[in-house]
Amino acid sequence: MSHDFVRRLTNSGYVYRPVGGLGSHLHIDFVLLGLLFAISAYGLLILYSAVGGETAPVVSQLGKLGVATAVMLVMAQISPVFYMRIAPWLYATGVGLLILVPFFGTEVNNARRWLVIPGVFGFQPSELMKLVVPLVLAGYFQHRHLPPKPRHVFWVMVIILMPVILVERQPDLGTAVLIGASGILVLILAGLPRRMIFGAAALGVMLAPLLWFFVMKPYQQGRILTFLDPERDPLGAGWNTIQAKTAIGSGGLTGKGIFNGTQSNLDFLPESQTDFIIAVLAEEQGLLGVVVLMILYLLLIGRGVIMSIEAQDTFGRLLAGSLTFTFFVYVFVNVGMVSGLLPVVGVPLPLVSFGGTSIVTLFAGFGLLMSVHTHRRIMM
Repeated sequence: MSHDFVRRLTNSGYVYRPVGGLGSHLHIDFVLLGLLFAISAYGLLILYSAVGGETAPVVSQLGKLGVATAVMLVMAQISPVFYMRIAPWLYATGVGLLILVPFFGTEVNNARRWLVIPGVFGFQPSELMKLVVPLVLAGYFQHRHLPPKPRHVFWVMVIILMPVILVERQPDLGTAVLIGASGILVLILAGLPRRMIFGAAALGVMLAPLLWFFVMKPYQQGRILTFLDPERDPLGAGWNTIQAKTAIGSGGLTGKGIFNGTQSNLDFLPESQTDFIIAVLAEEQGLLGVVVLMILYLLLIGRGVIMSIEAQDTFGRLLAGSLTFTFFVYVFVNVGMVSGLLPVVGVPLPLVSFGGTSIVTLFAGFGLLMSVHTHRRIMM
């Protein structure tokens, strides 16, 4: 990792102010905003087809996108310095809420992940930690010389593992993976030495048997075994993967056309509007439709990389870089899961799958990106 990316700049003599054009004064990156709206609009079309032409889910998703956009624009107005200062408090609050989930959480689909305020709303504290973990780690490294020393790596791993373990026990392996990835990415971008990366990988391999027998639950073990051989239980654990592959393969180059997908319309494809929605896209719009979506994703990720490179301090670079590459992990895990290249872990396709909390979290992350990019430091 280049040391230019992680070089720490002094804070003395600088203040954050908007500089540049209209976008900087409004704290909006119009390129990023346009790409977000393009992917979201494409996602609404895919969702409309996935639910068989029903308007209610689409209207509901459109309302959630409106709320998420408002959250993003508000967060973009706030200086990165403020986020850096409150990050430890947000982390402590998030961990505290995760501790409360097993005792006061609402159980949905055999998992206790939601905290509900009666008559107001419900939310998943784990979604908050997707943003808070990279936020607190970026602030941690802002005041330390890089690359990180072993003792710093140790404390960072403690910070990462606390929410990861709590979320995995809900159980929610997919979200735990994303939280862990967001933290590990900060470490890598901070210049973590290769010997530590390879050492951690080797340690993970050695600990795999212990994880299998003493940590993973039976249904999680089943997902791994099904990933290795979906045909071992074609009518049970392997059903999702087999039907998703069938949908993807039957779409060909140009697809069967919108509303003409048999796997989703005949209810063969499970979770067609959430985790497996890309299989609907592949069946109805074919390889070309998937390629269009992937190009939009790559443009969005590329814009995020540029914004992280242009950030003026360690905090901004690490935060923007981690959020951008965590978004890539989102896409990679979902596409790999649906296509059978990865085990099924329950990760939605970002900006496309039906959902509320995940959409708001994603847009909030892009609000942080805009904040970092549009609040530029100038000499006083």
